[in-house]
Amino acid sequence: MKELTKAEEQVMQYLWEIEKGFLKDIADQFPDPKPAYTTISTVVRVLVSKGFIGFKTYGKSNEYYPLISKKDYTKVFFKGIVKGFFNNSASKLVSFFASENDLSLIELEQLKKQVEEQIEKKKKSE
Repeated sequence: MKELTKAEEQVMQYLWEIEKGFLKDIADQFPDPKPAYTTISTVVRVLVSKGFIGFKTYGKSNEYYPLISKKDYTKVFFKGIVKGFFNNSASKLVSFFASENDLSLIELEQLKKQVEEQIEKKKKSE
């Protein structure tokens, strides 16, 4: 899966949010000052060519929808971050995240609980 530029990712975030829509619907999601309509149109065409967006044509208008789920893109994106910045070590990522983000005690407890749940799942599957 190809990596997205910031502009492409922004369009995808809005399309994932609305699930499907015409170019105007996507453009309406942008905060003011909105980028030019033609800029958004160009980014959408690039995303179609990259295989991230599909469309259905109604007369002269296209209704766009994501071909890649947000969850699937997030998995690939984070695998790239873990590989590129943390030597392919998820534990280094978690350690960095926990120490650099000033997490509250509640957030740390939730993180601990999630890790413990994953440990139990791994133990059961072995």
